Amino acid sequence: MSDLTDSTDPYAAWHHALAEADRVFASPPSLDRPVGGCARCTPAAELLLLAGDPASVPDDVLGHFLREVAEHWDADQYPVLWRRLLPRALRHWGPGGQSAEPAPEIGRLSPDGAAYARWPAAERAAVDGALRALLALALADGRPAGDVLDLLEGMAHATGTAEPWLAHLASCSGPAADAGLVRLALGWSADLLWEDLGFAWWYDGDPSEIAGWLLTQRPRIASFAARHPRCKTAADALAGLDHLRAGAPYSPWAYPHAGNLLLRTSW
Repeated sequence: MSDLTDSTDPYAAWHHALAEADRVFASPPSLDRPVGGCARCTPAAELLLLAGDPASVPDDVLGHFLREVAEHWDADQYPVLWRRLLPRALRHWGPGGQSAEPAPEIGRLSPDGAAYARWPAAERAAVDGALRALLALALADGRPAGDVLDLLEGMAHATGTAEPWLAHLASCSGPAADAGLVRLALGWSADLLWEDLGFAWWYDGDPSEIAGWLLTQRPRIASFAARHPRCKTAADALAGLDHLRAGAPYSPWAYPHAGNLLLRTSW
């Protein structure tokens, strides 16, 4: 598979990833019996729809499946349903999709869920490429740092580690990625210094891993700040990183903050 997810155009990378997923999942696995699921949560009519053509599954039925916990489906069918619906799921999570909270849904791919790490190699590669493209979009499209952390958490839960996703964030290039990294550095360092950064439901997550990764990005943040000397976000991001690096027992900003306003209390 050619990998365009490191493109400076994250939307082009996303469309490439979708096309690759469509190709790889063009002949989805079949079901050997009617779909089995929790009758209290999923009406029989929806179970029939999930057993049919994946392209014809209504968006609301798709969303219900993606949100429902693995224990509410027959264990052997659950990964098969995911493999059948994966291209639809990607569009549900991406630009223009209807998912309000993609991170927990992505987390359903974990070893105790759809176990995508045990899918055929080509399918795993297509999923990996699409998730990287989603993360690159989140970095570049201006969304809040907390939303990027949520997405990272979902992917880390799916794979059991945050390291490859942090590495991918660092590999993203171009002006939009540079600006996105500055936003992350400010938002995540502020939350770390306020002891507010944490993972909601990935219990193996360690915020110190985020702190350590942020410090490796300081040269890039400093380069951005030098190119944009009037950018307060970059200047504040450097202040936050320096406090993290020094192990300072206080934050350079007052807590709590209002909206996106950060009040500098020390220099």
